[in-house]
Amino acid sequence: MKVVITGSRGKVGRAAVEAFVAGGHDVLGVDLVRPVFDAGVTVPGRYMMADLTDAGSAYAVVAGADVVVHVAAIPQPTGNPPHVVFQTNLMSTFNLIEAAVRFGVTRFVNVSSESIVGNFFPERPFLPDYAPVDEDHPLYPQDPYALSKSFGEQLMDAAVRRSDIRAISIRPSTVHNEDNYEENLGKQVRDPSNLSANLWSYIDVYDLADALVLSAESDLPGHEVFYIASPDNAGGHDFAALLHEHYGDQIELRPLDRVDASGISTAKARRLLGWNPTRSWRDYLDEQGHAL
Repeated sequence: MKVVITGSRGKVGRAAVEAFVAGGHDVLGVDLVRPVFDAGVTVPGRYMMADLTDAGSAYAVVAGADVVVHVAAIPQPTGNPPHVVFQTNLMSTFNLIEAAVRFGVTRFVNVSSESIVGNFFPERPFLPDYAPVDEDHPLYPQDPYALSKSFGEQLMDAAVRRSDIRAISIRPSTVHNEDNYEENLGKQVRDPSNLSANLWSYIDVYDLADALVLSAESDLPGHEVFYIASPDNAGGHDFAALLHEHYGDQIELRPLDRVDASGISTAKARRLLGWNPTRSWRDYLDEQGHAL
């Protein structure tokens, strides 16, 4: 398939490009980073520099594609003014899905976020209604990043109503790779009292890339939403005990499929996508949270 991957020079985008190229797909990466013209410097797939908040640029990169995998975004609301975060994320998604519908693209994979539920960056305190959080949990976004992701999923709903395009929105947990496991998860592995907004959940970037490939190759109709997280929590702790110790009865505990369960359920992704994560924090860290 001819696959456009936006945000291709970022952490998730790079892993996605590698996974799609390895799977035999014809990949066009798109980002704001300047192209490399030096002889001998190779980047998997083809590449085009484009600002996707510009509708013409979005149409230019989508033309001829079979699938669009939309990774590009400002990844949180604190490093840019709120209106920049919201406008950048929402308009790039709008322009791309609009172009995809008009060009007859068959599949759109939209990278949303676990923060859509409202757990990260709230201005007023927030706890989920229950855990593990799943796709049925109500959405309570407060910040411009989570709001942009919520509206992005609504854009997918609208697209499948008015066209034959099929869409999948992926809500990854916090994403880690070999460069940042120790810095990001080390403290939680050593001491789970270092609380995280997503209840000790995480995802390996390469498992996430596998989920994106499965989504692009899927023939699921309409618009489906999937949480993507590792099945265990950072540190492999007893999840029920942790939840009770740190939150009492403020968060309803729902059935777990393992003692060291994640705070996010990915049962739907395993069932409908056939996604089977194979990597863990244990591949990168020892029991004290230090890099191997």
